Amino acid sequence: MKKTPGLPSREQILDFISTSDQPAGKREIARAFGLHGADKIALKALLKDMADEGLIDASPGRAFHQAGGVPKVTVLKIVDVDDSGQAFAVPAAWEASAPPPRLRVREKARKGALGVGDRILARTEEAGSGWIAHPLKKLAATAELMLGVLHQEGDVLWLRSVDKRERRDVRVSDAGGAAAGDLVLAEKAGRPPRITARVTERLGDPFEPRSFSLIAIHKHGIPDQFGDGVEEEAALVARLDTGPLGEGGREDLRHLPLLAIDPEDARDHDDAVWAAPDEDPDNAGGFVAAVAIADVGFYVRPGSLLDREARRRGNSVYFPDRVVPMLPEVLSADVCSLKEGEDRASMVCHLQVAPDGKLKSWRFARALVRIRHNLAYEEAQRLVDEDAGDDLTAILKQLWACWRALAKARDAREPLDLDLPERRVVLDEKGRILSVAPRERLDAHRLIEDYMIAANVAAAKALEAKKAPVMYRIHEPPSREKLVALKDYLATFGVSVALGQVVTPATFNRLLARVGDIDQRPQIMEQVLRSQTQAYYGPANVGHFGLSLGSYAHFTSPIRRYADLLVHRALAGAHGLALPRPKLVGGGAVAEIPASTALSTDDQADLARIGEVISRHERRAMEAERETVDRYVAAYLSIKVGEEVDVRITGVQPFGFFATVEGLGGDGLVPASSLGPDWYRYDEAGQRLVSADGDTVYASGQRLKLRLAEANPISGALRFELPDAPRSRDRTGVGERAPRPMKRRGRPANIRHKNR
Repeated sequence: MKKTPGLPSREQILDFISTSDQPAGKREIARAFGLHGADKIALKALLKDMADEGLIDASPGRAFHQAGGVPKVTVLKIVDVDDSGQAFAVPAAWEASAPPPRLRVREKARKGALGVGDRILARTEEAGSGWIAHPLKKLAATAELMLGVLHQEGDVLWLRSVDKRERRDVRVSDAGGAAAGDLVLAEKAGRPPRITARVTERLGDPFEPRSFSLIAIHKHGIPDQFGDGVEEEAALVARLDTGPLGEGGREDLRHLPLLAIDPEDARDHDDAVWAAPDEDPDNAGGFVAAVAIADVGFYVRPGSLLDREARRRGNSVYFPDRVVPMLPEVLSADVCSLKEGEDRASMVCHLQVAPDGKLKSWRFARALVRIRHNLAYEEAQRLVDEDAGDDLTAILKQLWACWRALAKARDAREPLDLDLPERRVVLDEKGRILSVAPRERLDAHRLIEDYMIAANVAAAKALEAKKAPVMYRIHEPPSREKLVALKDYLATFGVSVALGQVVTPATFNRLLARVGDIDQRPQIMEQVLRSQTQAYYGPANVGHFGLSLGSYAHFTSPIRRYADLLVHRALAGAHGLALPRPKLVGGGAVAEIPASTALSTDDQADLARIGEVISRHERRAMEAERETVDRYVAAYLSIKVGEEVDVRITGVQPFGFFATVEGLGGDGLVPASSLGPDWYRYDEAGQRLVSADGDTVYASGQRLKLRLAEANPISGALRFELPDAPRSRDRTGVGERAPRPMKRRGRPANIRHKNR
């Protein structure tokens, strides 16, 4: 949106909202900045944009507050009261992607006056790292909504939460027509110890195909329905003419034999690669390569409905049975998907690769491409290994030759090398589980990764060269506290770590190389992974520690990541990649579609805040995906409840230890109380529980047999017991109804699942 002379910036508005001693609505903001007439109209549009972008939230009464914060006066709902009578509350209306803050309520009335489900009007304040609420007025009570599954014990119906961290079931006071085994939404009300649940909505059978991912979508508030007008706009832009070829338009690269190599079960295809020997005598023995990425920025333009929706989602979310896309299907699965034999608008990174794999030069262009073949990783690997001598194999062999050079550069910089396989849940056509197995790591996977990394590095450096804003992918080095904890842990294995040196990824690689016992490597790799910081997006570059790179930006997946779309826009603006105003195929201008594909001035100034928002969305998606796989694993194991299984201890705490099933994954708890009458001492540095006489030790990494006591497919939780422990009542986690038998095609082996 174009700024008017008197209009404050986003930063000024955020500063005013955060420092104002009273609720700040549009009227107060306009008065503070002396806005009149047209400026007030422009302010209204700016505030709407800021709300759509996740920068501010609207409070009751149309006042605003910073996203992630709490209004100074707001309605709260009581969600918990501890045994001492201390009440805790969360905002009654919370639309941010991050979890709502939990406020400690300071009551002036008698102790215990508030109960779960009560609503209060309160004045709030930040105190240290938390929030305090001062009640002004008690409002009509509502109830806390819970998502769970009903189960019956005798004549009593209970609600079991889908959240594995919630270990207590809640007695149901009103089933609302639902029965044992149903997935439901319920209101939580009352005070300890008489908290009850009233069913407000029956969601169906939790074991129906696709239910596990629906639980995650509902629990994490992942937007899975497109807003008003978004799909209509997508259908319109899908008809856009990709623009002229030649000078002032797109490069015609349809002659390049580009290959799109993806997982066998890929839902979209947003990248393709090509390479050949370089004919430049100054780069003898080197290569030229092209990484073609779907030109999503051509269709999704700044300020459009599609853009606002994509930012609201932040990224696509991938479940075993479905994908919740960032963009409507007509774009993500069709127009912006690089399909074999189809002409597609593309943003292409041209690379010149030296014989040692270093990038000599790079150039970005908008182009029209035609993919020669769509291949699965396994098929590409087989063709190279068998070397049939056909044209396709020849194209692949050139890709492999250039990749070997890129691999030399990767090995020279020594990125963090952790071999922790990803689990893959395989379903049949009806959504039933066939198997849970690790994804096989082939050279074909590493090849595509290295081409994508090269293009991402080139994108960051190309923007830096123009002093243009960059949305970096940032991975900071580990904190000293985590390194000290890792050092203490490794000492229990006889592995020493010197912390006086500068820690690099190579430090960890050399450490792992010193671990001789193959049985110890998985848990040590997991501990190394836990010592790392979490990657995020932002405009202030501090490098990517894990990849051992000084400049890195995500460029290669704009179909599924909003950060990549921002990088495409920055490249379009910085490198003069604008195209004529869009027209529909067959002619005719489209006035309602913004003309510019470059990063807007407002977004350039606000990359830090946008980075925070999309980083939160990414963490939300990762947690939802991980929990859903855990639910599938629990469902897969549910028919083994009561049997002994081979496990490995993945974590030890004072209250017990966690173990994962060998060959499958899925974490489960063995409570310390179930270990027998002996008293156990917790050795934090050694990650061990040691019996009082020292004869029995349970340590991280130890392999043993345990009895599977519980498998809850709804929460994804497992519980184990020692084989000689008194047998508890077998539980599937859904009361009277057990899951349907799962079809299996053999048992996958040798999977190492990280403890999260």
